[in-house]
Amino acid sequence: MHVSELASRIALIGLPGCGKSTIGRQLARLWSLPFVDSDLVIEQRLGCSIREYFEREGEQAFRDVEAQVIDELTQVRTGLLLSTGGGVVLREENRRHLHERVQVYYLKCAPEDIAVRLRNDLTRPLLQVGDPAQRLRDLLQQREPFYLQAAHHVIQTTGLTVAQAVQRIRMQAEPA
Repeated sequence: MHVSELASRIALIGLPGCGKSTIGRQLARLWSLPFVDSDLVIEQRLGCSIREYFEREGEQAFRDVEAQVIDELTQVRTGLLLSTGGGVVLREENRRHLHERVQVYYLKCAPEDIAVRLRNDLTRPLLQVGDPAQRLRDLLQQREPFYLQAAHHVIQTTGLTVAQAVQRIRMQAEPA
């Protein structure tokens, strides 16, 4: 059960709450790769939560820091399983760095599925709205062309368990 050397630098992209971190941790364990969550790296660098920084400095400043972190993380030459923030694809330079430097898997999940899964999660300010499913549909409409531009593989995860999603990615990534 080894991922090929070529594909040993992997990034997961997709909507907030689609399972990037959970699935990423499982894959990293399976393939003995270091797991890195770009949002956690950003928070360590900022010394505060993304939410605090976003509110204090604005989205542009946050996206600048995010772009620096993505540039650095995608240049790593050793194995890596990278989970990204849902909006990472909004910057063209991030899409380019991801696509050119790592194998990118777009975890495509129905907004309704995500909304049900996260209905009790109060840690995601983006989804603290009257209709989280509609908010996710709007994000998907805005971001999906960018997800598709950055991705090498699209993994449909709607209705799948974490184990099933991991298996789908494994089948794509591991040489026959």
